[in-house]
Amino acid sequence: MTPGQTTVRIAAIGDLHCGKNPGSPMQPVFAGIGGNADALVLCGDLTDHGMPDEARALARDLATLKIPVVAVLGNHDFETGKQDEIRKILTDSGVCVLDGESCEVHGVGFAGAKGFCGGFGQRALAPWGEETIKRFVHEAIDEALKLESALARLRSQHRIAVLHYAPIQGTVEGEAREIFPFLGSSRLEEPLARFPVTAVFHGHAHGGTLEGRTRNDVPVFNVARPLLERVFPGRPPFWVLELPRGPVPPPEPVAVERHVEEVRHG
Repeated sequence: MTPGQTTVRIAAIGDLHCGKNPGSPMQPVFAGIGGNADALVLCGDLTDHGMPDEARALARDLATLKIPVVAVLGNHDFETGKQDEIRKILTDSGVCVLDGESCEVHGVGFAGAKGFCGGFGQRALAPWGEETIKRFVHEAIDEALKLESALARLRSQHRIAVLHYAPIQGTVEGEAREIFPFLGSSRLEEPLARFPVTAVFHGHAHGGTLEGRTRNDVPVFNVARPLLERVFPGRPPFWVLELPRGPVPPPEPVAVERHVEEVRHG
């Protein structure tokens, strides 16, 4: 950032699906981001098949950037069970990879988790019946608790939630309705209603909608790369959110642990 700059520009993109071969199509995208943003957010599916070599190729491409990078992993990054190695490769290259953690960049707080699926609103899957269904639903609950815990740690004026799966139905509209339950979970929206959040970024829904709103009017941006390429043909596929810089507010009292117990045993 330049001295005296009054805004922070946050670029966001998800679903890079980077392969291990050289000559990645992401190189010109990152070049464009470097000149138009102060930080970059990557919203999961960073690799195509969850291979460490793909993560190394992405790390090489990101090395050309001179701005901080914040990321979460996506379902593709878990494909081969090597997500921990992928995270380490990216972390060692300087990327802040969040999984229930938070960080602050240029005075903006970021809380991140992968998220999970399960559906939205009254049509969301409930933890009832077979043990397999209960485990499936509790995966979404656990991811929501990760996001809540990360948000609770932030004291920044601006707080950005970073996910791979969608927290609302609005940004998956455009996809086939039959796959809505596999694109996100409204359980991820619950922490966004309990903590002050400036904006939310996610990916995963390639055929979805760019922008939606939570029930308490927080903007949610679906920044999946195929969606951005469709909505903005002929320009590099990334979204930029510009925020005013300001003072850090005093700490707020929170009671996350009590809420976690209520969710687990309620």
